[in-house]
Amino acid sequence: MSGLLYRVGAFCFHRRWLTVSAWVATIVIVFASVATFGGPLNDSTGIPGTQSQELLDKLEDKIPAPKEKSGRMVVAAPAGEQISPAQFAVLAGELDRISALDQVKDASDPAVTGAVSPDRRIAVVEVVYEAGGSPADTTRAAIMAAADPLADAGLEAQFSPGISGSPSAIGSSEIVGIVIAAIVLVAALGSLIAAGLPLLTALFGVAVGLGTVFAFTQVFSISQNAVILALMLGLAVGIDYCLFIVNRHRNQMLRGMPAAQSAALSVGTSGNAVLFAGLTVVIALAALTLPGIPFLSVMGLSAAGAVAVAVLVALTLTPALLSLVGNRIIPRRAREAAGTRTNDAGTSPKRESRWARFVTAHPVSVVISTVLLLGLVSIPALSMRLGLPDESANLPESSSYQAYKLIEDGFGAGTNGPLLVAATIPERIDAEKVVTALTRKLTSTEHVAAAYPAAISDDGTFATVQVIPVDGPSSQSTEHLVQALRADAADYERDSGATDVGVTGQTAMNIDVSAKLANALPLYLAVVIGLSLVLLLLVFRSILVPLKATAGFLLSLTASLGAVVAVFQWGWFSELFGTGDPAPIMAFLPIILIGVLFGLAMDYQMFLVSGMRESYVQRGDARRAVRAGYSHGARVVTAAAIIMIAVFGGFVFSEVPDIRAIGFALGFGVFVDAFLVRMTLVPALMQIFGRAAWWCPAWLARILPDVDVEGSRLTRHPADGVREAPEPERQLVKV
Repeated sequence: MSGLLYRVGAFCFHRRWLTVSAWVATIVIVFASVATFGGPLNDSTGIPGTQSQELLDKLEDKIPAPKEKSGRMVVAAPAGEQISPAQFAVLAGELDRISALDQVKDASDPAVTGAVSPDRRIAVVEVVYEAGGSPADTTRAAIMAAADPLADAGLEAQFSPGISGSPSAIGSSEIVGIVIAAIVLVAALGSLIAAGLPLLTALFGVAVGLGTVFAFTQVFSISQNAVILALMLGLAVGIDYCLFIVNRHRNQMLRGMPAAQSAALSVGTSGNAVLFAGLTVVIALAALTLPGIPFLSVMGLSAAGAVAVAVLVALTLTPALLSLVGNRIIPRRAREAAGTRTNDAGTSPKRESRWARFVTAHPVSVVISTVLLLGLVSIPALSMRLGLPDESANLPESSSYQAYKLIEDGFGAGTNGPLLVAATIPERIDAEKVVTALTRKLTSTEHVAAAYPAAISDDGTFATVQVIPVDGPSSQSTEHLVQALRADAADYERDSGATDVGVTGQTAMNIDVSAKLANALPLYLAVVIGLSLVLLLLVFRSILVPLKATAGFLLSLTASLGAVVAVFQWGWFSELFGTGDPAPIMAFLPIILIGVLFGLAMDYQMFLVSGMRESYVQRGDARRAVRAGYSHGARVVTAAAIIMIAVFGGFVFSEVPDIRAIGFALGFGVFVDAFLVRMTLVPALMQIFGRAAWWCPAWLARILPDVDVEGSRLTRHPADGVREAPEPERQLVKV
């Protein structure tokens, strides 16, 4: 593989304009496909086979829901006061204006509908839009303009997402993350031109990857979360993978290697590691299809596609751009300072990492303290609850959060997450009597605040009852209520005369999704751990190295989940991160964290430990190889990790709760895995193991293929298996 990649790098270097033109043409084709085939995103989280989904499908057949979309305007008087008749009159005037707007079908008057809290302080207006799609931004703005005259009348007005719109997933904080990444690149590579290459290739990759995702929106149900996850990973790995190749090319040129040979060799060596690392991430993300959950499968495949494009861009566009920039990849001052004698790992002895010397000098203490620290951080994960976020997880200053809290204050927490109990009515039985008996039975159920008849099908064979829980939709008591209603379905059927009593609605759907994802976690984790052991066994031809790497990944995973629980479920540092009310952890976050963190952990494991293995193979001194290999890869891995943290961290302050939690989990996970596990725990353990770290049974060594991820055969025997690259049209670089 290294020989093939060498030839690919040489071809792209010498045929730079052809390569660049091919990628530009690809972007044009992808964007044209988006314009032709692209459609709206769909954030549906339904799972076939669950009771809630089956009942929703039956409900749609028996009692079709109105096609119009709607939103809520919540109006409140100051604390301790009531909405006066004069204020109701002002509200009625605004509702007349809103009802006359284009795309608005009706705006209900709470004074007529009775949607007023018992203390008459809070009222809820239901705004129903005309059928035919989402309202325009101008319509939303005109509805929200009611806040000003209502404020003049002494009333507060807040709006649900149906009116205020969904929160923006991308904001200024993401731009800050990219700026930080650019600063790190300049510090790592020493020039603006060199730093610009990883950013440029990452943007190319993101454009192609996200464009491809959008082109399939009419074929698959693709959510906003899928797009943002693909953006996060495409941008982060796109920068990192190009950085690894450019850094190697830069170092080789400083040692006097011609640019054409250096670019080809960088793709054949570091590019080989990039290919392996990228495939690891792609496989881990594609394995998200194993649980059989549609929206999770789409998220995994979208992100896997973005990473695959990032790998292709790094291996082909990077050498082409290196050919275009030529000598300018290295500042003149750096070229003049080149020539320092290097050791076996390619690092000057004077620049051997002081951290590596410290870790290898006190390995036992380092291992104990690191494991204890990560264990302490992991403790909150023991109390992790899974769920799906509601408006209470939005930014506290957002109108949707304020509207949610006002409804909770005025009507009870359960009003924000009603359940729908559905039942089949036997033939020749009075449907209304059955519904009345069922409603009476539900009203007397523990943790139920109220129950109301909702609808009866035209043929009288199917009916629904709306159940208002005592607590909110993400509370543990509401989850227990759903479980109890299903477990006691036979009692409700006996007392009411109905059959097939079940629970559905958005709250029940969220609970079912969370349960399905929780059940899928052990299988997926087992697959990832098995994949980790097999891949690392192939790469390092060792028993202890894969076991150690997998154990380190598990420490990183549990520590990341512990931090997520502390911040988002327990509410620690909520003001800093703007996390809203403490709530269960987003149900699909752990499984996504497992897939992504596994891939990234293997990246850092490979780039650090492969240097240790190379030094050990050359010198045979296992403990010296730890320091040499660490010093060889620590600088670029540090830069890559900081870039990852900056990119992921930029999403921590997103307005979307899902994205905020994913960004925090991935950013913290990369920090822990890169700096505490790979750059601290791993070298300490390798120092303790010594030569035993590289032991492999003779029978196993004979049957294992020699993967040679770092392309060491290329560096030792560049001519083996490699045809001479075509001569360049002109010599661009002469160092």
